[in-house]
Amino acid sequence: MGTVDQTEYEADADLIKLFDRAFEPLEAAIAASRIPGGVLGIVDLKRGRLIRAVGSAQIVPIRRPMQTDTWFDLASLTKVIFTTPRILALAEAGIIDLDAPLVSVLPDLRQYDPNAWERRVTFRQCLGHQTPFPAVEPIYTYGQDPDLLRAFILQREWRAGPPVYSDINFILLGFALERLEQKTFRELDPGAGFAFSAAPEMSAATEDCTWRHRVLCGEVHDDNCSALRGSGHAGLFGTAASVLDFAEGLLNCTGASKQSIALMRTPLSSTRTHGWERPYENWSGGDLCSLETIGHTGFTGTGLWVDFAKGRAWTLLTNRIHPTRHFDSGILPLRQAVGNRINES
Repeated sequence: MGTVDQTEYEADADLIKLFDRAFEPLEAAIAASRIPGGVLGIVDLKRGRLIRAVGSAQIVPIRRPMQTDTWFDLASLTKVIFTTPRILALAEAGIIDLDAPLVSVLPDLRQYDPNAWERRVTFRQCLGHQTPFPAVEPIYTYGQDPDLLRAFILQREWRAGPPVYSDINFILLGFALERLEQKTFRELDPGAGFAFSAAPEMSAATEDCTWRHRVLCGEVHDDNCSALRGSGHAGLFGTAASVLDFAEGLLNCTGASKQSIALMRTPLSSTRTHGWERPYENWSGGDLCSLETIGHTGFTGTGLWVDFAKGRAWTLLTNRIHPTRHFDSGILPLRQAVGNRINES
């Protein structure tokens, strides 16, 4: 199976011991063939930083080992690492009002029905998933022309329901970024060690896609993001080091303004803040993190949790849908077990 250790700067003995315990559930999941491989990283502002890899980055049609610098399709971590900080920065600069409707930037949203409920949806509601948009929608099945798909999303009469976690919220926030920057999403610069694609030989493979007819590696897995050629809800690639760099920037207030970070920590519901999740019963971060923790996960098997009370963050990046999503990888209990061991002390 094999592991590759990388200590990016010196960690104290207690952090190393804690990290070793937290790594055990990941090793066990790979030994049980639940997932091919993974990378665990932790940063503690007082005690150091560690990253370790185990298992395989790819198993079909070839086998490659997982490395600490393997690039991952971060999936919905795009929402919190890329889209949320940019929306909050625009609000702080006075360019948008979080409580204004999206039509203040996207005036053509449901433009043929001035009374449509979609025209009243605000930026803040989208950040907190407090809108009536449906949880999932196979947008990619309506075509592969990204401009026409954008028009379809903006003009569709969406079925309304109770507030749920919905990619549509962040797809629309991505459209707003595109309008304000006058660039397509893929023309926006992720920066800080992130990208919108990666070299296949350096990337963790995701799914053997049933409609693209290949194992995806270094290209976005999310079907809708692929069809849109980039969007606000998925598509960002990064390494464990770049994810930890982002988290450390939140912890020490160098990666975003204090006002934006405060909003990321401000509850909008019992489970969500502006962009992020907050602790609730059976959440992905486990039972032992402080109430000052925010976190988020990605469908491909990724996750990031930031505990402001402890000055600590951890990321668990896996390729749990390789070669297929139609398998019980046990990703939720794995995430919880890792989080609980990290927060035992």
